[in-house]
Amino acid sequence: MKDTVDPAPSVNLEEIIVCPQCDAVYHLKVPKVGEKAVCERCHTVLIEPRKKAGLKIIAIAIATFVLILGATFFPFLDIDAAGNKNSVSVMDAALAFSSGPLLLLSLATAALIMLVPLARVMLTLYVLVPVVLDLPPARHAMQAFRLSQALQPWSMAEIFALGCAVALVKIADLATVGFGPAFWMFCGLVVLIVAQDKFMCKWSVWNSLENPKKS
Repeated sequence: MKDTVDPAPSVNLEEIIVCPQCDAVYHLKVPKVGEKAVCERCHTVLIEPRKKAGLKIIAIAIATFVLILGATFFPFLDIDAAGNKNSVSVMDAALAFSSGPLLLLSLATAALIMLVPLARVMLTLYVLVPVVLDLPPARHAMQAFRLSQALQPWSMAEIFALGCAVALVKIADLATVGFGPAFWMFCGLVVLIVAQDKFMCKWSVWNSLENPKKS
């Protein structure tokens, strides 16, 4: 006679939540607005609903879009060395090696500094605008939001700005360096990107896409 094993009780996946960092599993309990649910193991914020967070994120995304375009084409630095003055923009720097063996490096620089952040902004607006307006989710909105999150580690506009600031300290003794408007735009981008990540509750976005409001 064969031993029998009782089947495991079925689990409703809509009633659980998994920590994206340590994979701890919890019973889902949505906190009130202004409160947050935190993983007890690694202290990752799992759910943090905020009042009118969608409108704030959309406003930040639009401002980020404008700053990225301006920071790309406006002068980033003004350099005066031995009487020779020159202004350079981020686009000029990205295209400095547009030919020859360093072409791939030039393309990668342009992508990480400008194209990836711009793509994330467009994807964020594509996903959130219908949700905030209580409209049905846009076509392929889940795939768009997933792609936006996957691109986050490759969005390096703020890292570029901080790296330039460090490099300028080293060349200050060799030339007179002035900050152009694009530099301050990149500084603004750092603040906006941090603010967007602060207001973004990923669980709330996924929940809105999976359970859209009926008009």
